[in-house]
Amino acid sequence: MFCRKCGSRNDDNAIQCSECGEVLQETSPYQQQPVQDMHNMPDVSSHLVLAILTTIFCCLPFGIVSIVYAAQVGSKKSSGDYQGALDCSKKAATWGWVAFGIGLVMSIIWMAITMLGVFAQQRSMQSF
Repeated sequence: MFCRKCGSRNDDNAIQCSECGEVLQETSPYQQQPVQDMHNMPDVSSHLVLAILTTIFCCLPFGIVSIVYAAQVGSKKSSGDYQGALDCSKKAATWGWVAFGIGLVMSIIWMAITMLGVFAQQRSMQSF
């Protein structure tokens, strides 16, 4: 790209002329980095299946948090924010596994309480 003011050659991605400082490209405050070629990047998993299953079967609040992060992965990747997509993917997986762990612990507690109730009921029946 050539500068309109001084005519010097600049890099195609340059925002200002290296010689005179003339603005070559206007940048949007919302665009922090150029959109990268998505075909050269490894795939980023959204962990949406994990998020949905843990929401339904394990722990609703943390599962919803996982779904929110999983839903953001695709939009961040398509906008060129690969690091943001990786971050949301990791958070979706983390919250999904937290929801799974809490669901597992709650199931174990429920089973223990149920078994204790059954044993207590059997004892009270034996005393008659």
